[in-house]
Amino acid sequence: MQLTPTTEFGEPLLRFDFPGLQIGVAEYEAGATGCTVFYFPQGGMAAVDIRGGSPGTLMAGDGWVDAICYAGGSLYGLEAATGVAAELFAQRNYGTHWYEIAVVRGAIIFDFSARPNAIYPDKALGQAALRAAKAGIFPLGARGAGRSATVGKAFDFSQAESAGQGGAFRQIGAIKLAVFTVVNALGAIVNRQGQVVRGQLNPATGLRIPAAEDLEERIRLQTEARTTKGNTTLTVVVTNQKLELKQLTQLARQVHSSMGRAIQPFHTLDDGDVLYAVTTNEVEAHRIETTALGVVASELAWDAILSCFASNHAECLPQSVGHRV
Repeated sequence: MQLTPTTEFGEPLLRFDFPGLQIGVAEYEAGATGCTVFYFPQGGMAAVDIRGGSPGTLMAGDGWVDAICYAGGSLYGLEAATGVAAELFAQRNYGTHWYEIAVVRGAIIFDFSARPNAIYPDKALGQAALRAAKAGIFPLGARGAGRSATVGKAFDFSQAESAGQGGAFRQIGAIKLAVFTVVNALGAIVNRQGQVVRGQLNPATGLRIPAAEDLEERIRLQTEARTTKGNTTLTVVVTNQKLELKQLTQLARQVHSSMGRAIQPFHTLDDGDVLYAVTTNEVEAHRIETTALGVVASELAWDAILSCFASNHAECLPQSVGHRV
């Protein structure tokens, strides 16, 4: 099969101002599946927080980073990250000096359940995504790594609903802060009023119910409560504020923990949740204390989750500090 990457997308889009970050998105429509690349032209420092029992990662460690590649295709989709590295290698004139080696970190979601084929994001798709990377634009919804993402299928995949990738951005003085997430969670998405707004949809009644209520009913009826396999939420938190690795590590933990408010249940044995916190180390003055930075980033993460599916669900659109266009 001849696969052609798609790298240009229309609305809905998040528009933001962060020159130290470029984002490239590429898809194989025949999948449908894709990858999303976060490229730092001047590099950055990253700390990773991994939770849940089923992560799939490449170079999942702390330290310098040139790019992060998130992809569908389960473990096979990690090949897309090698394409990002290969494209950076070419752009750097195939230099092999120690400081020229591209550091690309990656993680994947399992998106095969939502589509009838074995197409996955490969090396060519990763290369296409990096070539298409640009500043200030992030496609929302079923795009990139989230092209065939689903949520809210804790005990029955028939209760799942489509999801995708979401983002939110805020600037406070000179400090820029952005959160991007690919939501393919076992849990359902919950708004700030505590209502399930995506996933756990009962096809018979048209109602969305919390997973706990569904479990209680299954136990009452003595039916099997077997959890659905193949779930993961992938997140990137980016700031231009200079942070030490210890601060960056705790920021990653704080924001990742906060996301359990918006995705319920979260970090389960059947999820492979990965969050990278990255600083581009551009701003040292006018700093925000790390815990306060984490509070703002946590609210942005909730906004990002709520923006990961179709924009016609007005009740789910961000209402807090995030800015969505």
